[in-house]
Amino acid sequence: MFKRQLVLEDGTIFTGKAFGSLEESIGEVVFNTGMTGYQEILSDPSYCGQIVTMTYPLIGNYGVNRDDFETINPSIHGLVVKEMCEQPSNFRNEETLDSYLKAKDIPAIAGIDTRKLTKIIRKHGTMKAVLTKAKADFTENYQSIDFENIGLMSDQVERVSTVKPYVVPGRGKRIVLVDFGMKHGILRDLTKRNCHVTVVPYHYSADEIERLKPDGIMLTNGPGDPKDVPEAIEMIKSLIHNTPIFGICLGHQLLALACGADTEKMVFGHRGSNHPVKDLERNKTYITSQNHGYAVTTHSLEKTELVLTQTALNDNSVEGIRHRTYPAFSVQYHPESSPGPEDTSHLFDAFLSEINQHQKKAKGDLTCQSVQI
Repeated sequence: MFKRQLVLEDGTIFTGKAFGSLEESIGEVVFNTGMTGYQEILSDPSYCGQIVTMTYPLIGNYGVNRDDFETINPSIHGLVVKEMCEQPSNFRNEETLDSYLKAKDIPAIAGIDTRKLTKIIRKHGTMKAVLTKAKADFTENYQSIDFENIGLMSDQVERVSTVKPYVVPGRGKRIVLVDFGMKHGILRDLTKRNCHVTVVPYHYSADEIERLKPDGIMLTNGPGDPKDVPEAIEMIKSLIHNTPIFGICLGHQLLALACGADTEKMVFGHRGSNHPVKDLERNKTYITSQNHGYAVTTHSLEKTELVLTQTALNDNSVEGIRHRTYPAFSVQYHPESSPGPEDTSHLFDAFLSEINQHQKKAKGDLTCQSVQI
């Protein structure tokens, strides 16, 4: 292994051992607090354009297998670890983390102080970073990088969304799944419930979706700033009156924007599989899997028809909303987990119950009650 450097926008330089791809990479450096699940994290499309730091010190110890991918082609721009295991041990192991990263052309660095890096991000926020080959004069790398003219990506959703619609057949409810950077875990939960799923691109229009005659619409997770996807916001505005909607992560933020609320960039975001969330309607707390750098602002909900249903216990940020009139709700976290706990997988059942209630009301059964999520 040759030496590689992680150069931060603020001038901090970390020197370690290179593994994975030998290519240079630019991205937004973030951190994830998960102790396991690095394969799912690597293959989560929501990390498009980002260099991910794993706070758990040993990564790669159970290798890489065929079952735990969340997409076929990862979009992550780099991986940062304290120690990379070169000899994994697990009955499902099929290849090392190093060989997988080489195959997918993802650069990585090991042997740096990830605690120090995480503290920098926590204090100063996420920032631009470059993974590059180390030079003898370490400061030369920083001086040669023009960070001011390096722009972070704003077309991540376009990069990771499906290009053409496709169908995952089932005999149950007909769900249109709008792909903003979908994790396969969402499909697994829907097909487990025998749903007939039509996956469509992020820019699919309201008219095109209506022609599919959906029973319900799912807005998936995805990378980047929700305000970079204005076409999706307009689509949601047109459909929310007639069709039940369930949003996850980026889909949650887009639903909020479509209903008149606002979003903002967080200092360092929520990324990990142990985030506690309080359900205000049930008076219960769940441990959730999260990956987002933007959040719905609490004060902006006051001018909308949205009800705050869940909050993060760590920082009181918005974690769940529900529309007062229309059958639409969303959560900021990942109920499908992958990786993480499955405390909130019942939300998929709540979505199907919402669809049933909506259909009964449409047939004139006015005694139906709204579904608690």
